[in-house]
Amino acid sequence: MPEPLTVATGRRKNSVARVYLRPGNGGVTINEKTLDDYFPIETLRGAVRQPLVVVNASDKYDVDVRVTGGGFAGQAGAIRHGIARALSRIDVDLRTPLKKAGLLTRDPRMKERRKYGLKKARKAPQFSKR
Repeated sequence: MPEPLTVATGRRKNSVARVYLRPGNGGVTINEKTLDDYFPIETLRGAVRQPLVVVNASDKYDVDVRVTGGGFAGQAGAIRHGIARALSRIDVDLRTPLKKAGLLTRDPRMKERRKYGLKKARKAPQFSKR
């Protein structure tokens, strides 16, 4: 892997993405697969590219990502968060449009824990009078 310009971490649900940003022509590699191979759904691919589109840098940087944990949606959100953080580290002026688009805020929503006496976090067992 060539020397990265900047490194940032993005998180969403149980996913953690380490993002390596370097000057290039807009290639996105996730766990050594192309973006199209890794995410089969177009909306997830759009979410990953969103920070680059917001700051008009789609063809200025190559993105290399190592992502673990969670599912497809959580991983896409973690990558998006990581790319946004890396871009804001590169140029302080990019922070304002990224913040305005809500890309620098870590989404705090997590899976709720299961409580004792219940089947899931909130689902109670079926009620029976007798």
